[in-house]
Order: sequence, then structure tokens, then C-alpha cells
Amino acid sequence: MLPVASKNLPQRMVFVVGVGMTKFLKPGLENSRDYPDLAKEAAQKALADAQIPYSLVEQACIGYVYGDSTCGQRSIYHSLGLTGIPIINVNNNCATGSTALFMARQLIQGGMADCVLALGFEKMEKGSIVTSSSHRTNPVDKHLEVLINKYGLSAKPVVPQMFAFAGKEHMEKYGTTVEQFAKIGWKNHKHSVNNPNSQFQQEYSLDEVMTSREVFDYLTVLQCCPTSDGAAAAILASERFVRKHGLESKAVEILAQEMVTDLPSSFKENSIIKMVGFDMSKEAARKCYEKSGLRPSDIDVIELHDCFSVNELLTYEALGLCPEGQGGKLVDRGDNTYGGKWVINPSGGLISKGHPL
Repeated sequence: MLPVASKNLPQRMVFVVGVGMTKFLKPGLENSRDYPDLAKEAAQKALADAQIPYSLVEQACIGYVYGDSTCGQRSIYHSLGLTGIPIINVNNNCATGSTALFMARQLIQGGMADCVLALGFEKMEKGSIVTSSSHRTNPVDKHLEVLINKYGLSAKPVVPQMFAFAGKEHMEKYGTTVEQFAKIGWKNHKHSVNNPNSQFQQEYSLDEVMTSREVFDYLTVLQCCPTSDGAAAAILASERFVRKHGLESKAVEILAQEMVTDLPSSFKENSIIKMVGFDMSKEAARKCYEKSGLRPSDIDVIELHDCFSVNELLTYEALGLCPEGQGGKLVDRGDNTYGGKWVINPSGGLISKGHPL
């Protein structure tokens, strides 16, 4: 008889022992670097931070959205080495980087490897993101049905419409204001002044944020993330590897990490807030709090997915930083910046730091 596998078997601890990142830049700049060069810089910085050679890396999970198949292999073969290790290409839209990290962590947690590289890079086009699969089913066609049924669809870029209407739903339901959303863009641009890797490093007044170029309805350009070129990398290791190579002083344990995909409520409740991912985020947060034994009040610094100011506010509520509908009040209290309860997106967030998918 075969033994029965159990989800309750002891799992190995996983540590981040090195990280590296390039500066994020506007696509299409003169003398802009191609993805192998971006990946090389991020990976070499991560290895230098870990103080280990690439030859100790046993597997690599490489994330990118735009590019041909096996760009992951090309990104490291000729800059880090041809060591024959498994290289897994990951494409999961805006979650690509965290998915590569998720896979790398599971490889170590499950005992399949002791040292894994998680690397993400992107070389993007200028302007709004467009769908390239015109002869295939649009992967978000069911999401768009929810949007069309509730608010309709215009000829403008689709993604800003999704989040603008999620914000409109929030305003209608809870009384949130346009200014409260704009304050998030203002805060993130202010934070980015201190981040040398940020695509933008300019502070703006709240009025400048609110009166900047319209992207869709009340969402202005200074509340929206730009397209970007850039790369980032992390070296993950097991406790055994950490002790063998004397990395205890720099090892940061991943206490909890969860991935959640769409739930029935994303499509069946006629809610744009839920269609853009509120319930997924709420469930992932719940699982992380449960696994780590921590609560929002135990946390000081939060980096979250602010593709638009609206999504940052929605995520405050999904993470349990405040009750549902109270995100605007959290913003007005200043609980999302220095001097408040949390410092949220000190990097400048996607809005100012940039967003290589």
C-alpha cells in the first residue's frame, strides 16, 4: 500500500538571502537596454548581495510577460552561466514576479532544491497596454462582461476603465471621493523621491495630481502606473543552505505567501470591485495572517499592487487595514504614510516607481 500524502507534513523554512534590482525606465528611450542586460544586472546584484556564485543555484524561475518563448533561458545563459539547471518560464500578467517567487519558494519548501533564483524582467512598448490575441479568446472576456453589464464599455483603453468603474462603484456605495483616490497618487509620487530606482522621482501637489491629463473619467495620469523596462531578482535558500554557507546574518524568512485565483463572486455579483480582484486579495491576506499568526496591527511597511490609485484603496480594505468602505477615511487620516499606522508603498509604488509587468 502506498503511503498517503498529507498537507500537514512539516514544511521546510525558506529564506531570501539576496536581492537585486535595476532602475525602472520609460520604454523606448534612446540607448535603452534589452532584456538580457536588464536581467544580468538584477541577477548579478542578487548574487553579490547573497555573496554566492551562480554555480550554487540549482533551479531558476524566470518571469516575463512580453517576449518569445524561452526568453528566460536567453536572459541568463550568457550572463550567468550554462550550468544545465532547470529553467522555468513564468507568464502570469501583473502577478508574474510574485508567481516566480511563489514557485521558487515551493521548490525549496518541498525539498526539491536548496537554492533557487527567482528573476523577473520586462521590455515593454510605450503607451497603454493592448491585447495581442485578436484571433483567440480574450482571457478576460468574462471579466469584461461584468463591466459591460454594469457600466458599459467605451473605445478607450480597457484596463483604466475597469479600475475607474471599480472606484465609481466604491463612491456610489460608500461615499468615497475623487480627492481621496488622488491623495494616493500624491502620496506615492512623494515617496518615490527617495527611491533611486524609481522611474519618476518628482513630487507633485494634490492639485497637480487631480488636474493632470485625464486617462479615463476622474483617473488622471498621475494616479496610473506607467509602462516600464526593468528587472528584479531574489535568491531563495533552505535553512540547510543558509547554515552551510554562513548566511544567517542576511537570511530573511518568508513567513507566509499565498496565491489565490478568481472566485465565483468575481463574476456572479455584478460588482466591478470584486471583478478586479477584491475577494482574491482578501482571501490571500486571510490565509497569510492565519499562517503567520500576524495581524495588520503587527505590520509596519506594506508594498501593494497600486496599478491605479483605486486599486491601492481597495487593497487597504482587502488586507483588513480598515473595514470595507472605510479606505477613504484611512487615506484622510494619513495612515498610509510616514507618521501614520503604516508606510504603504515607500518605493513609490507602481504609480511612481514604474510597472514592468
